[in-house]
Amino acid sequence: MKIGYGRVSTEEQNVETQREALIALDVDPRRIHLDRGVSGRRRKRPALDRALAELRDGDELVVTKLDRLGRSLRDLLDIADQIQGVGASLTVGRSTYDPTDPVGAMLFQVLGMAAEFEVAMNRERTREGVARAKAEGKYRGRQLKLSPTDAERLRQMHATGGYTAAELGRFFGVHRTSVYRYISPANSKQ
Repeated sequence: MKIGYGRVSTEEQNVETQREALIALDVDPRRIHLDRGVSGRRRKRPALDRALAELRDGDELVVTKLDRLGRSLRDLLDIADQIQGVGASLTVGRSTYDPTDPVGAMLFQVLGMAAEFEVAMNRERTREGVARAKAEGKYRGRQLKLSPTDAERLRQMHATGGYTAAELGRFFGVHRTSVYRYISPANSKQ
């Protein structure tokens, strides 16, 4: 049986393209597991966990591209071990890799190294782009999520002592660590 898995990193991205591609690869729509808004760097991916739990001896885990499955070679190898542990195989696009076969295992590792290399290259290009923008005076950095009015309201609520950073974060829709940045004396003018 074919079991499909797809993933997009942000809620704004469309996962339907992957669903359609998995159906085109003969995966039953009821056997497709999709993670939305989940980074490939995170090992905890609920839909992937469900897909791996569903695998049985002789099944295939089908993904459209290897980077949808994982972003590091270590992660991909751990997933390959799980696939192999149940006697299943991995299909990436139209190519099937049997982790129990020495050639399939080697090709899987090569593909994993290529995926990890691609991530590293993207990171390097981003750093170079930021450095160039800073040198040209065009880089503004990450923009503050809260308006100055909301930031001041957050600081006032914090000053009352009646709210924890986590409560303020939930109220204003920011992470707890962002609350600490907003209440920091260095950021009190923002």
